[in-house]
Amino acid sequence: MRYLIMTRRPLITLALAIPALLLGAACMSPLSAAEFKLLPQENQHLDVLQDGRIIARYMHAYDDSSKETLSQTYKPYLHVFDAEGKGPITKGPGGDFPHHRAIFLGWNKIKIGEKTYDRWHMKGGDQVHQAFSEQRSGADGASFTSVIHWNGEGDQAILEEQRSIAFLPTKEPFYAVIDVSSTLQAVAGDTELGGDPEHAGLQFRPAQEVDRSKTKYLFPGDKADPTKDLDYPWFAESYVLNGKTYSVVYLNHDSNPKGARTSAYRDYGRFGSFYKTSVKRGENATIKVRFLIKEGDLPEAALIQQEWNAYTGKNEATPKTTLKDAGAKKKK
Repeated sequence: MRYLIMTRRPLITLALAIPALLLGAACMSPLSAAEFKLLPQENQHLDVLQDGRIIARYMHAYDDSSKETLSQTYKPYLHVFDAEGKGPITKGPGGDFPHHRAIFLGWNKIKIGEKTYDRWHMKGGDQVHQAFSEQRSGADGASFTSVIHWNGEGDQAILEEQRSIAFLPTKEPFYAVIDVSSTLQAVAGDTELGGDPEHAGLQFRPAQEVDRSKTKYLFPGDKADPTKDLDYPWFAESYVLNGKTYSVVYLNHDSNPKGARTSAYRDYGRFGSFYKTSVKRGENATIKVRFLIKEGDLPEAALIQQEWNAYTGKNEATPKTTLKDAGAKKKK
């Protein structure tokens, strides 16, 4: 088995202040002190442990020695584990839409000059982890930054990404709080990140084995319509896996580019936000999202709004909400 680890460094390094990431969790004082640890398996994955339990696993292996191994490793992604740390509640390779991978990032229409690249379905190029530029862990959380090259043709990078992921102290009802901050630098020319909500953006995909008849989504706003509305501050889903219900809240940071569209209506549970933007050569585009993970039914809107306010530093009132049952058509 051959692993390809490229060594070319980004032109600009993301200035990441981990304390700033942790400030947004100030309202989420932990019930008890938790010890976070990072446990690497070289060229394979990086486990994140909280009080001895795996809460997440960052999959960063890259193996192009065969078509099969390449299809399994052509993009990095973050598995989320169950509350006991026994296994992922998110999807890996294979199954329906094999390019969907847990918490992942992509655009299916990346245009540079006259060329267009698909780094959603991963046609003709890969996202390759280069190295970790930062890792830390302790009683106040854990974090790391993965340097990723989005390759065009061969091993030539068209985008250079700094994907920073932080794990914060939690309180009930959430057993995991995960901040994802991705900064993409255009290194091959003026770049347009395009596509549509179904095939672009920062997204969460539950495990393949979900009960598709029981997936639900919660949106801010009366009579909300995710196929038309723009710039949701937050939205959430619940799904059933192996007889257990899990809920995931997606908090969009207020600094993200405006005009974001939401994909959150599939019964298999893939959901997230997409924005279309242009980036001049040498400049950056950044997206920031916080994920709140819990066992059981969806949290109340007031709690979600409270957490969004803490994440963004805002003080917005709790809106009316719309609950949509994605699995209703399959129920008898």
